[in-house]
Amino acid sequence: MRTRVTEMFGIDLPIFAFSHCRDVVAAVSRAGGMGVLGALYFTPDELETELAWIDEHVGGRPYGVDVVMPAAYEGAQLGAATAAELQERLQTFIPDRHRTFVNDLLAGHGVPELTGEDAGHFLLGWTDATARPQVATALKHPIALLANALGAPPADVVTQAHERGVKVAGLASNVRHARKQREVGVDIIVAQGTEAGGHTGDVSTMVLVPEVVDAVAPAPVLAAGGIGRGRQMAAGMALGAEGVWTGSVWLATEEADTPQGALEQILRATSRDTVRSRSMTGKPARMLRNDWTEAWEADAAPGTLQMPLQFMLIADALRRVSRVRHPTLTPSPVGQIVGSLNQVKAVSQVVYEFMSEFGDTLERLDTLAEG
Repeated sequence: MRTRVTEMFGIDLPIFAFSHCRDVVAAVSRAGGMGVLGALYFTPDELETELAWIDEHVGGRPYGVDVVMPAAYEGAQLGAATAAELQERLQTFIPDRHRTFVNDLLAGHGVPELTGEDAGHFLLGWTDATARPQVATALKHPIALLANALGAPPADVVTQAHERGVKVAGLASNVRHARKQREVGVDIIVAQGTEAGGHTGDVSTMVLVPEVVDAVAPAPVLAAGGIGRGRQMAAGMALGAEGVWTGSVWLATEEADTPQGALEQILRATSRDTVRSRSMTGKPARMLRNDWTEAWEADAAPGTLQMPLQFMLIADALRRVSRVRHPTLTPSPVGQIVGSLNQVKAVSQVVYEFMSEFGDTLERLDTLAEG
């Protein structure tokens, strides 16, 4: 295939695969697409380890890194000099009744408390102060793409990437966001419909993609949200996209490190079993509906906090439920494509089936046109 994004990166297939798992990232890039590592959950030192591993296992193929640098978040006004200072000050913003609610929720499901050495990270990459060290680490490696998952990245970060020959992508859930991305120099717009997993807006992919394509022309656009099969890829390209940005489909692959409890939920879920919830980060994110999301929607819930306070509040809770692999309390970000994920496959098989179905779809459309 030849599109502007395949030419831009020297890749064979216009399939971009977001994953927090380095094995998936490397496998997709080796298969001809572009793997993009989600940096959010890694400290800079941990990210360095992950990227060094990818450098050694990607076979010289291009890959990218995805960070989260929200334009607005609680604590932005504090002007803290370091991430540690910001974290310390933000901890005082979390109400005791929220801490009590979380502890009672886990205790009611029999989830044991953590020991001191098991405590999780609190801020990670949810703020400018914590994401910039991740960006600095990423730009030390031969990455081809730097993506920002939540809002337009700071203009100076775009400049830093461009100075190193790195293209920048930005996710947008509406036309206004897409235009803001272009204003700061973002090269590729990812038009992400509400069907997507994780942070997402409320406009469907079918409506959003052509709107964004028209709004940011001639900049290339990737279609995202509910795309996990070749027919959906063909639809995105028909709407004007130059390729597709995918995520949830890789959770059910042999290479993925999806926790067993979450994987079991994913494999038996239907496309109606997801919900947009603020219960993980404070911003709307699509995830599986389970005991966790239901608890936060109940009348007794105290209400979610703004980003990044909500994640700071639940960081230890996530570690606790992950440690015991709780089957119904694990927050599981995933898109509506989950209804098609009913068996575990190798990454190479997923890519092959993507392109095989894509080709069959084009042939079918050619037949219709000839008729």
